Amino acid sequence: MTARMRLKPEAVGVGMTSQRVRDRLIERLRAGPVPGAGITDERVLNAIRTVPRHLFVDEAFATRAYEDTALPIGHGQTISQPWVVAKMTEALFADRAQPKKVLEIGTGSGYQGAILAALGLEVFTVERIGDLLRQARKRFRALGLTVRSRHDDGRIGWPEAAPFDAIVVTAAAPALVDALTEQLAPGGTLVAPVGGADAQSLLRLRKDAEGRITREDLGPVVFVPLLSGMLD
Repeated sequence: MTARMRLKPEAVGVGMTSQRVRDRLIERLRAGPVPGAGITDERVLNAIRTVPRHLFVDEAFATRAYEDTALPIGHGQTISQPWVVAKMTEALFADRAQPKKVLEIGTGSGYQGAILAALGLEVFTVERIGDLLRQARKRFRALGLTVRSRHDDGRIGWPEAAPFDAIVVTAAAPALVDALTEQLAPGGTLVAPVGGADAQSLLRLRKDAEGRITREDLGPVVFVPLLSGMLD
């Protein structure tokens, strides 16, 4: 399932962005932030290893790109901690699930979308901040990744392209957004942070063939809020 990316020299990186540094990040993801929380899906780890995270952050933060930490990307937004990106992605493939078409809410830097595309998924991504989306599109093109994107209110989703086998929400809402759960296909999986500024949990929802939804709490997380409206 993993896309074969022909990376330019600047994508491969040198020094603090080199392949050796990326490999150290992979070992940290395998270990996890606490015992028992390591990432085990080799497809996901390979995508994290392959996609050049340093190209998704401001040049001033490039030397920190392969630390397991969130970094600012402007407009009050962040590129998520690699472990969180890996955890959310791994959750889509749990119990032998094989999604093909995925909706991402909150393009941000484009990194999560690039990971999903590198896994061979058909990716649709929505971003409310026009400047961030323009930058993400440039990164997708530079890496040769096919990602369909839209400048819109993420809380609306992408109804014209629904249903989706998987939905990933990269910002937290106090409650799950009905419009998004409605766009999830039967048998599909939705992963989203839910909660307020004081406490958030990463939830995995599964919709069965009859449309019934079950929830699973994957643990505490911290995300920026899922806001409505659009900014250019």
